[in-house]
Amino acid sequence: MFADSLGLRWNYHLLARPGYVILLTNYTGSTGFGEKFAQDIQGDPLRGPGEELNEAVDAAIKTFPFVDATRLAAGGASYGAHLANWLEATTTRYKCLVSHSGEVDLQAQWGSSDGNYHRELASGGPPWGDSQVWRDQSPIHYAANFRTPMLLSVGEHDFRVPINNTLENWSALQRMKVPSKLLVWPDENHHITNGEDSRYFYQEVLGWFGTWIK
Repeated sequence: MFADSLGLRWNYHLLARPGYVILLTNYTGSTGFGEKFAQDIQGDPLRGPGEELNEAVDAAIKTFPFVDATRLAAGGASYGAHLANWLEATTTRYKCLVSHSGEVDLQAQWGSSDGNYHRELASGGPPWGDSQVWRDQSPIHYAANFRTPMLLSVGEHDFRVPINNTLENWSALQRMKVPSKLLVWPDENHHITNGEDSRYFYQEVLGWFGTWIK
């Protein structure tokens, strides 16, 4: 659910300023459409919503002639970054991606996050159980498919999605020789709240977009 308001995360008005078309979607798991819709993500934390993102892009391209289908980018923070990492693993349709505070390894995230019970709900049980979600929907297991240039960002005081996930993603991107850049914020947590840090972050994001989809 996105409100028509200004904020540090994400400031989609600022992202649109250079002339980009911004597509915001309410994929399965979003709030505002009833409890069942919000809970249907359980057992399908990334694949289903990721496919819905691509379907939304297809619909936007079909509906709005001013959308340039040859210059697409995607990005997100927190769960949105989980999905950005999933797009890295499953498609090459986007020219570049941005991932702030995103998990790439579901098992590592379970073991290091300050909140792991809801991870078990989303994945159908603990990592040592019978659920295949822990592997089948963990982007790191598809690192051989990583091709899309990616900007990574993380706060060193992030306890929700600790830095180990971002460093693992960075290592995989570097190992696969994918153009990538890593931003580490020494004084930030799960959110970038310092004004100057936020200013620099958006400069980097818009610079990344400008490099790949200008």
